[in-house]
Amino acid sequence: MRLFAGILFLNLLIAAGARAQAFKNVPGTVVAHLPASGGQYIGSPSLAVLPNGDYIASHDLFGPNSSEFVQAVTRIFRSSDKGRTWKQVSEVTGAFWSSLFVHRGALYLLGPDRHHGTVLIRRSEDGGSTWTQPTGAGNGLLLQGMFHCAPMPVVEYNGRLWRPMETAHGPVLQWGKRYGAMVLSAPVDADLLKATSWQASSVMYYDSTYLGGNFGGWLEGNFVVDKQHRMWDMLRVDNKKSFDEKAAMVAIAPDGKTLSFDPAEGFIPFDGGSKKFVIRYDSVSRAYWTFSNSIPEKYRAAYPDRNPASFRNVLMLRRSEDLVHWKDVKVILEHDDVLKHGFQYVDWRVEGNDILLLSRTAYFDGTADAHNNHDANFLTFHRISGFRKLK
Repeated sequence: MRLFAGILFLNLLIAAGARAQAFKNVPGTVVAHLPASGGQYIGSPSLAVLPNGDYIASHDLFGPNSSEFVQAVTRIFRSSDKGRTWKQVSEVTGAFWSSLFVHRGALYLLGPDRHHGTVLIRRSEDGGSTWTQPTGAGNGLLLQGMFHCAPMPVVEYNGRLWRPMETAHGPVLQWGKRYGAMVLSAPVDADLLKATSWQASSVMYYDSTYLGGNFGGWLEGNFVVDKQHRMWDMLRVDNKKSFDEKAAMVAIAPDGKTLSFDPAEGFIPFDGGSKKFVIRYDSVSRAYWTFSNSIPEKYRAAYPDRNPASFRNVLMLRRSEDLVHWKDVKVILEHDDVLKHGFQYVDWRVEGNDILLLSRTAYFDGTADAHNNHDANFLTFHRISGFRKLK
């Protein structure tokens, strides 16, 4: 038995070494890889840290050979050595675009069950190895209908948990135009598996007159609180006509029930704002931080007619003191190839003086490229040390 165990361990080491050698040029630590030829791509990175210090990562599967439009699949990974190595611990059927978060010692997964699906929440008491199974409004089914989101942070503020989403019910059943901004919230001491614990805000729908008629829609909102204690849903903005990218600031009423938007003031300059971004507040620096897929001038000049939302080959760390005015801090990841390489949909959090970052990464895998820069073939983990001192 000892000989067998020793051989098995040796084989695992050899396999791990071969994997590391094959992906030696891929930046960061590879959490997961799917060859582009399989027709399933890596989406929706989400990252959480358990009370015991373990890291939990997730991604879903999308693409022509996935089940994203029926019952999507999300895979859960755990690292017990600060992100140096990762192991898949479970696979969840009926989870898409879903957020991991920790609340009162338990791990949760919140999002639709499929592309434009019903909103579900699950709880794990063993670090993501097993999950509750939603069976109805009393056990994990929160909203029936068609909904959209990305793995955005679930934020605790003023005695409630807050999670932006979008309805996908219209008024025009077309990507971007069908999405209406909304926010879910629940008391911090509520049973989060019960639908009655959650409150949905009013919906802020698409308006074709915004941005001089070039507004293509908003999506993937962030819940943020400014220094005047006002609550906002800050959203990605689609405008295929301009490299002058924007974010939208939709106001949330203090009771969380009503959203409002001023189109004259609510669109702010935001490099990378046509792609998903996550904003978090850092109490040490007293600043807001994000990563965005900004577009340096050399890439704009090379592809002057390309949709700005399709540039994902640069990941920029950015900082703001007030949520409105943002400045670039440092390029964290970059590849010269715009078409087949991307670092996108990143989720991240602060740990001490470092940032932990999880990326949906499209990159040459030693044999083949990703299908394109959007259809990622890797999930990668990165540690950015001493981020507050970067210049």
